[in-house]
Amino acid sequence: MALSHKARKRWTLLALCVGMPLYIVAAVTLVGWLPRMHVLVELLLYVVLGIVWIFPLKPLIRGVGKPDPEAEVDD
Repeated sequence: MALSHKARKRWTLLALCVGMPLYIVAAVTLVGWLPRMHVLVELLLYVVLGIVWIFPLKPLIRGVGKPDPEAEVDD
């Protein structure tokens, strides 16, 4: 069952407003547990963690910024 455009927008908003802060806290906690690394290695780790979050959400986020394809077009 595919999500409607409106439902997809709502789930995306929930994922970004609730899921992203939780992911950030988890990522910072994870890096805090690791032993202190060189600044560039730590920067690279944060960059990778900053990119990885998008892959599971990509199908949900895709097309949300576009107009609703099922909406009636008023001329």
